[in-house]
Order: sequence, then structure tokens, then C-alpha cells
Amino acid sequence: MAKMKLSEKGAMELIGHEAIVLTRYFDSVRVATIGVGHTKRAGPPDPATAGELSLKEVFNLFVKDVEKFSNAVNTAIKVPLTQTEFDALVSFHFNTGRIKTASLTKSINAGNKKKATAEFMNFKKPPEIIGRRKKEQKLFAEGVYSNRGKATVLPATPAGRVQFGRGKQIDLTGVIG
Repeated sequence: MAKMKLSEKGAMELIGHEAIVLTRYFDSVRVATIGVGHTKRAGPPDPATAGELSLKEVFNLFVKDVEKFSNAVNTAIKVPLTQTEFDALVSFHFNTGRIKTASLTKSINAGNKKKATAEFMNFKKPPEIIGRRKKEQKLFAEGVYSNRGKATVLPATPAGRVQFGRGKQIDLTGVIG
């Protein structure tokens, strides 16, 4: 089976779920993060010392980071997928880190994609993630990209607190294309 890659639309969808922060911030478990969920554990740059990144730098970093998630999906899934199914699974794995152990993976590999679609909702904590899971389900089952190439750029305070109320929506097609 040929190795699949996250599509451009899939990248825009995933970034739209995650949002972009151009400076260091602390995620929900107080890990220093920058860009689209990049942490020190993913490799350079270290968010604690990275300063401010441009949108292009954030996207280049995301492309590098997401490759390991794409590779993990390619390894875990043993049956052919459509591009939209693959993109949905990479988004799911980027968020949960659970492609190897998720029941949806077992269902896909057993040939039951309908059951797998329902199993996206096995991962619905915290409650704020439910909208994303529903969009991933729709992408997997119906091939519909929901974010229309839009993402939110959020500022963070010098102390690393994301300012959710001050975000600015951007069109990713100008950055990614």
C-alpha cells in the first residue's frame, strides 16, 4: 500500500482546529508551546526561547511536526483509505496521540468504517473538543472539509497565557499555497 501524506486541504483543516500562536504560550497542562501545537519534545525550536515566529515559519514547522503523525497513521492503518479519511485520521492523531490504540483504528482495519466513524466520539474530553471530533467524523465519513481554509491566530501574553478573545481569523490559502 502506498504511503499517504496529509493533503493541503487536510493541513488547513487541522490548523483550523488547532489555531496558531506566534509566540510562546503554555498549553492546558502547562507545556511551553508555539505555532500549531509545537513543543520542545517535537524538536527545535524550543518554544521557551523561540521568540516570535512568522506565519510562514509556523507553517514550515507544522509541516515538519505533522510528518510523524502522518507516518504513524500509515503504520497503524492496514487497509486503503481515501485522502479525506487519511486527513481526518491525521487530525485525530495530532490531537489525541492515540492512533495505535484507538478502537476506531481496529474497526477500520477490520473493514468497518461505519463503526469507526462513530468511534471518533470515544474521544470527547474536554467538552470543547466535541466540535472538532464532529468535523473529523464528517471529513472521514463524507469527505467534507469544514474549516474552509480558515484558521485563527491568537496572541499570548508575555506570561504565556493565550488571549482567546483577541484572535484574528486568516485565510490559510495565502500562507500554505
